[in-house]
Amino acid sequence: MTSMTTEGTHGAILQDTPPGSGAIVELRGAGKSYGNIRALHGVSLAVHPGKVTCVLGDNGAGKSTLIKIVSGLHQHTEGEFLVDGEAVRFSTPRDALARGIATVYQDLATVPLMPVWRNFFLGSEMTKGPWPVRRLDIEQMKKTADAELRNMGIILDDLEQPIGTLSGGQRQCVAIARAVYFGARVLILDEPTAALGVKQSGVVLKYIAAARDRGLGVIFITHNPHHAYMVGDHFSVLRLGTLELSAARSEVSLEELTNHMAGGAELAALKHELAQVRGVDVDELPDSVGEGT
Repeated sequence: MTSMTTEGTHGAILQDTPPGSGAIVELRGAGKSYGNIRALHGVSLAVHPGKVTCVLGDNGAGKSTLIKIVSGLHQHTEGEFLVDGEAVRFSTPRDALARGIATVYQDLATVPLMPVWRNFFLGSEMTKGPWPVRRLDIEQMKKTADAELRNMGIILDDLEQPIGTLSGGQRQCVAIARAVYFGARVLILDEPTAALGVKQSGVVLKYIAAARDRGLGVIFITHNPHHAYMVGDHFSVLRLGTLELSAARSEVSLEELTNHMAGGAELAALKHELAQVRGVDVDELPDSVGEGT
């Protein structure tokens, strides 16, 4: 684990090996500005097949901007964006999908009252019969949806049930299975565990690992270092639009990851403030502020 202090890295911990070797998706010094506002600057990131790359940061850190660049919603204004080693500049999310990059957002685009199988194929329905009187192939869609969900280890008793009756974790898992079925090579997950309880978060993390085991490159966007460390192979921490940390799992502990996420100096200052409020010595507080509360 090598510590570097150069302009724009804010003491980022970087790997000695080239980050882009064998990468499906790679950002090299990428950034995005909106007029005079620089939302992202000098960020390098590599996504490899069969690996989970966790991108962590608080609100305003630049996570959403990074997602928008990779998913084709926005174009980068500095640096490079490569797919399979080729420089690209997507104009729409459809361009990203055509290269096998799928995004599952926190607020899932589903129709709550429609059955699970119908949501699975929403916008890409199977049809049968001669043109121009082709009709929906309902039985084949049900069969395929059930098989694909089972391939991901997702077993639902009734695919006819409205998807809105599923738990948040189950809906996330259906979305992951759908992306895999429609050819995703890179799966971007936007805070998939943010609004979930402990049990449902565990379900989603299980299927993130399943997607990785099927050879997908996964970008797991989260503000929770504990969730990230459970499934992550590489960790990138953003702070105020720049790269605070870039490290492989073998190079960083959960404690170090949490410390970078919180900000070392800010965390130390907060511990002193809490010690004063509680009237205790700073050494009596847990290593992670708020631990056990």
